[in-house]
Amino acid sequence: MKDVFIVADNIISPLGVSSAENFTGLTKGLTGIQQQHAPALSDIPFYASLLSDTHERLAEKNSSYTKFEQLLIASVSSALENSKIDIRDKKTILIISSTKGNISLVENATITPQLKNRVALHTSANLVAAYFHCTNTPVVVSNACISGLLAIITGRRLIQSGQYDHAVVVGADLVSKFVLSGFQSFQAISSSPCKPFDAARDGINLGEGAGTVILSSNKDFSQGITVTGGAVSNDANHISGPSRTGEELCQAIMKAMQDAAISKNDIGLISAHGTATVYNDEMEALAISLAGLQEVPVNSLKGYYGHTLGAAGIIESVVAIHSLQHNLILPSMGFSQQGVTKVLNVSRSLQTASLKNCLKTGSGFGGCNAAVIFNRA
Repeated sequence: MKDVFIVADNIISPLGVSSAENFTGLTKGLTGIQQQHAPALSDIPFYASLLSDTHERLAEKNSSYTKFEQLLIASVSSALENSKIDIRDKKTILIISSTKGNISLVENATITPQLKNRVALHTSANLVAAYFHCTNTPVVVSNACISGLLAIITGRRLIQSGQYDHAVVVGADLVSKFVLSGFQSFQAISSSPCKPFDAARDGINLGEGAGTVILSSNKDFSQGITVTGGAVSNDANHISGPSRTGEELCQAIMKAMQDAAISKNDIGLISAHGTATVYNDEMEALAISLAGLQEVPVNSLKGYYGHTLGAAGIIESVVAIHSLQHNLILPSMGFSQQGVTKVLNVSRSLQTASLKNCLKTGSGFGGCNAAVIFNRA
C-alpha cells in the first residue's frame, strides 16, 4: 500500500490563525474557553471557546459565503500557502468535514426549498470547491463527532486506492443556538470549564474552529509525519449513549494498530476524544485499557478548544502531528483527580518524550468510533 504523508496543516481557533500559533499557545497553557454572555445563543451564560466576530483570517467577505464557508476557505488557503500542492489538479481531492455546517440559517427563517438547499452541506462544499477552482467534485464527510477523523481516513484510502495523489482535508463547525440548545437539552453542557477524565467532570464546553491537513503520496512533500493506520467501528448501543464496555472503540484501536503494523508498545501518546462527559470518558478509558494502553500518556484537548464537533478530529490531529514533531506531550487541561474506573496515565504537565507513534481516537452520537495512527519517521 502507498504511504500517505502529511504535507501541510492549519488550525484557526481563538488561540490563533496558524498551527504554529495554536501549538505555541497550548504549550503556554492558554485556553479559548471563557464564560459567554450571548443572548442570541442562550438565555443563560455558558462556557465555550468562540471565535471573535472580527477574526482576522476571515478576510473573504463576499456575501456569497457564510461564516462557516469563510472558515473553510481561510483554513485551506493557509495550509496551501505552506505546500506545493495544486488543489486544482485532477489528482487532488477536497474533503470537507462538518456536523452542522450552516444550520444556523434555519433558526430565524421560513423553511423553503431554497433554504433547505442553502443549508445542505453539499452546497457549501461546492461553493468552497468553486472558490479554489477544484477540478473534482468535493467529498463531504458528516458522521457526528468522528467526522474529522473519518475524513482523514477517507483521504488516506482514496490516495492508497490510486484514485488521487493528494487530499486536502478540512473541517469546521460553529456554535449556534440550534447546536447549543441541543446539548443543553441533554444536560451535557458544563457550568464551568470542562474537566476531561476528572472525578468532578460534568459535561462539555462547545468550541468553534477550523482545521486542515493536506495528505499526499509524494514523499518529497512530506513534513516527516505519515498516516499509517486508521479504522472505524460502531457500538450499536444507543443513539446518544456510548457503549458501556468500550469493546467497540477498542476494536477500532486494534484495527488501526494492525493497519499501521505496530504493537501497543510502539504507541507513545494517545490524543483522546475526552469530552468530559461522564459516560464518554468512562467508555474511552475502558477501551484504552482493553487495548492494553493504560500506561501510555494520554491527553484531551477539550479544555483548550472545547468540543469543535466536525472540526475536532482534524484540529486535534494537527496538534498530535506537532506533538510528534516537537517530542512534546501536552497536559490535559482541567484534570486533577482520576475519575474513571480504569486508571489512565493522564498527562498533568508539559512533558518531553521521544515520540514515534501517536494514537488519535474519537467517538460520537450513534455509537460511531474512529482511531488513527500518526508516525514520525
